[in-house]
Amino acid sequence: MLKKLAGLFVTFAKVGAMTFGGGYAMLPILQREVVENKGWATEEELADYFAIGQCTPGVIAVNTATFIGRRQCGIPGGIAATLGVVFPSLVIISLLAGVIQAFSELRWVKHAFAGIRVSVCVLIFNAVVKLFRKAIIDVPTATLYVVILLGAVLLKCSPAVFVVGAALCGIVLQVLSRREGVSA
Repeated sequence: MLKKLAGLFVTFAKVGAMTFGGGYAMLPILQREVVENKGWATEEELADYFAIGQCTPGVIAVNTATFIGRRQCGIPGGIAATLGVVFPSLVIISLLAGVIQAFSELRWVKHAFAGIRVSVCVLIFNAVVKLFRKAIIDVPTATLYVVILLGAVLLKCSPAVFVVGAALCGIVLQVLSRREGVSA
């Protein structure tokens, strides 16, 4: 059990240490580590964790780490994964807090951060493309995608509204497809 907890901590500490740009930038790294390298979740499960993590209080990456850790080793696993994902940031921020203000106005620091932001955009886009390929599987999911995209662009709602609405639509579509299957 301790070995598995240590594995969760180290894996998520690696994810936390390699992520720049916030929780969304962490998504492709989580996908690679959790799905491809460790096999702790499928692409679909990870997408579900992201969705739940988005509409619950807290940071999406921390919430996702907690879900995965809990699934692997119960509450101790959730704690180990959560501590792992925040540990690198805690250490780095603690070290930089005293000196960041002095360096933030340097031209090369500004350019470095501008480059990092571009890289983060690409990483997020890559994660979106991978999730899109798994999520849009038929006409109803494509329609739901378009409706939510338009809603997200045009309305100022919490992401939780879209996630709950999409969940309800998924339930309704499932009920309707069962009825069609029974009557056919």
